[in-house]
Amino acid sequence: MNELLTVPVTMETSVSALVGRSVLDADGKVCGRVQEFAVDVSKDQTHVAALVLRPKGGKKADRAMLPVHEVIWPEERGKALRAKTAPRMYAEKNDFLLLDYDLMDQQIIDVDGRKVVRVNDVNLAWEKASGNGNGEVGAAGLRVVEVEVGNRGALRRLLKGLPVMAVDGVAERFKSHVIPWSCVDLIERDPARRVRLKIGQQRLAKLHPSDIADILEDLAPGEREAVFASLPEETAAETLEEVDPKMQKALLQGLDSERAADILEEMDPGAAADVLSEMTDEESEAILEEMEPEERQDVEELLEFSADSAAGRMTTDFVSAPKDATVADAVERLRSFEGDPDTITEVYLLGENEKLVGVVMLPRLLLATPATVLETLSEGHNVHCSLDADDKYVAELFDKYNLRSLPVVDHHGRVAGAIHAEQVIAQLREK
Repeated sequence: MNELLTVPVTMETSVSALVGRSVLDADGKVCGRVQEFAVDVSKDQTHVAALVLRPKGGKKADRAMLPVHEVIWPEERGKALRAKTAPRMYAEKNDFLLLDYDLMDQQIIDVDGRKVVRVNDVNLAWEKASGNGNGEVGAAGLRVVEVEVGNRGALRRLLKGLPVMAVDGVAERFKSHVIPWSCVDLIERDPARRVRLKIGQQRLAKLHPSDIADILEDLAPGEREAVFASLPEETAAETLEEVDPKMQKALLQGLDSERAADILEEMDPGAAADVLSEMTDEESEAILEEMEPEERQDVEELLEFSADSAAGRMTTDFVSAPKDATVADAVERLRSFEGDPDTITEVYLLGENEKLVGVVMLPRLLLATPATVLETLSEGHNVHCSLDADDKYVAELFDKYNLRSLPVVDHHGRVAGAIHAEQVIAQLREK
């Protein structure tokens, strides 16, 4: 019985260290050189499935595949690799992520760092737990560990082809700047090759919309559109509200009308109207036709107003209740509210002919008993503005009364909409 031989669990390497490395066949003759690393993302996003080789004596465009499990455990870094079997014909798949072609010198999204970076190298690790002591220990796998985005990776690429140990000696003088593989989101512009890592996609969608907006601003137009198109509709809507009008227009123009409509339906009606006002009549009408009737009507009504008026700044999403209703009634209305709950800070009280007669702040509702009549909780003042109030007057009201939101009333005194503090801040930043 052979005695069990323990070998290293992992052996560090990298794409730049392996590209161009000779591969020997069972007879010890060179059968090819490493050209690429194929990750089959449909099966395993963290391991290289096969090495892509340039066969010895073949044409420059010829390629062959050697499954990683057919590579004998490399006893020493920098030496030629040994294959258990002959390489097979290369079969390209859209699910293949090619580490050199798809990553090296390409932009990626660092999900944890919330920024766009450029890849200089990819760190890998040979994995093996144990062998049988007969001198031919098979490598269990080649794991993708992290991407190098700093000077160390750039230097290793620059010195690619030189002896690995010598390159490592020079590269170690530079500080490592890496991103774990699980924190990487790939940017793929070609719809036919959606080889994104699902881990990265999911984590990107969980970032704050303003962080995603910053990432989009750092990308080239084609890459920006690809990333935005991959976001869930709700996340895309929140992100669209965080970018400038010029980019909003460009992002929507990169989508078909149905997809654009789905995103706008998730937005505040006022924000959606602002976005459509930046587009041509033809583009705007095509998107409106794809929207649900109720959402379309809300947006179309807002599009009729000047963008610099209170009506043009307001949203039609607000919560109101009769002045003689109870706290319990108001809570039910809040629960049935279908807009963005984060924007609601108060309930508007309506009197005869549904005219605005008061405002109740949410903290007062929380502290009152369910049977309390809303009118008894109303603020002592009733600050509001008309539909045609200009931006300067609206800003003055927010500053003077320290408002969180401001009701906008029509010429009959009925609530037509509300302006929130963040909209005033955005308007001031525009100027």
